[in-house]
Amino acid sequence: MTEAFLPQEIIRKKRDGIALSTDEIRDFVGALTAGIASEGQVGAFAMAVFFNGMSAGECAALTLAMRDSGEVLKWNRGRLRGPVIDKHSTGGVGDCVSLVLAPMLAACGAHVPMISGRGLGHTGGTLDKLASIPGYSLEPDSKTFRAVVENTGCAIIGQTAALAPADSRLYAVRDVTATVESVALITASILSKKLAAGLDALVMDIKVGNGAFMNDLDEARTLAASINRVAHEAGLKTRALITDMNQPLAPVAGNALEVKECVAYLTGERCDARLHEVVIGLGAALLVCSGVASDEVSARVQLEHSLTSGEALARFSQMIEALGGPADFSSDVDVHLPCAPVIQEVLSPGDGFISQIDTRSLGMVVVSLGGGRRHPEDTIDPVVGLDRIIRTGERARLGDLLCRVHAPDESMARYVAKTAQEAIHIDSVPSISASPILERAL
Repeated sequence: MTEAFLPQEIIRKKRDGIALSTDEIRDFVGALTAGIASEGQVGAFAMAVFFNGMSAGECAALTLAMRDSGEVLKWNRGRLRGPVIDKHSTGGVGDCVSLVLAPMLAACGAHVPMISGRGLGHTGGTLDKLASIPGYSLEPDSKTFRAVVENTGCAIIGQTAALAPADSRLYAVRDVTATVESVALITASILSKKLAAGLDALVMDIKVGNGAFMNDLDEARTLAASINRVAHEAGLKTRALITDMNQPLAPVAGNALEVKECVAYLTGERCDARLHEVVIGLGAALLVCSGVASDEVSARVQLEHSLTSGEALARFSQMIEALGGPADFSSDVDVHLPCAPVIQEVLSPGDGFISQIDTRSLGMVVVSLGGGRRHPEDTIDPVVGLDRIIRTGERARLGDLLCRVHAPDESMARYVAKTAQEAIHIDSVPSISASPILERAL
């Protein structure tokens, strides 16, 4: 960091739409990491980027500076069976793909060091889901993390102090300053963590719709192009799929509830069609991109076999035990993840077809119940949320179940049930629920 560096000068330049040099960006990230830049300055920088954007060069410089703010993992290739790969989602409601795809990829011979985040706004975070598992270590030491990735094939953890610490601080500020949607900041946040994990290949799940941070398909395409461009500059093979978030991906929303849904998926007890299509689509793109599979057909065969053989479930169970969770978690999930004190049904107020679901509103219902954060320091209630959420296009008669509310008490259950009911729109005209995979931005 140069002696004359002043954070406010970097903020002023970006506020006024002036491009920042690589050195200026590196200096600001250094100040961010060292705590020299105040919370107000970090928030002001994020807001300036939100309004004025960043060029591809600026975004790449920010990404690499945040990657280099901490440890960059180097893998001993002699201890690995295959490539080091990962998947990342921009976030949505009922998006529990990571919990099932990571062990599926491991079962196919890859290694998945997945560094995940907590929930942002109305969206659920993979880390908050895993936090509902008793004893599970979200921040293991580097030695344990490496060992689990090498031996089990996958480990899903949070950011440690050693990995991309600059992003960790900026991530928290973005959540409370309404700057989450910035394409440049999303790109730098995602790729700095993934590059710090020493990946060979990455697949991006870019959500678009009323439950995503991006409502517009063109915005999603812009983000896909940004991630592909910056990843290419950093030497990381990347593929991107744009997927629908106009209804919850899985028919559940809430931390422990989504973990239970994942166990049901891996055991074969229940396989939601929309969730499965996205899981297989992302997995196939990543296996082909990384060279594990020669083409998409063989990739899909491998992924399906990982489920039917029970190998993906075995990897999931091994990961949980290796990171401090119960050895019998998958076989006794209801014991380890108890139900909420109150479960209330939300019933259809009339006859018709589900024409639209306000997915963001359902996500905020989970937050209202205590399953998400309004402030960074808020404590999460893991057992609350929604399940048995009806799908767009389905028929609903008077009194039919639209969803169930899992609440901490009767009063809260009644309060949010009305919001949930109003978020699910019924029409007399049947509608078609389209594929959740909208585009492949390869």
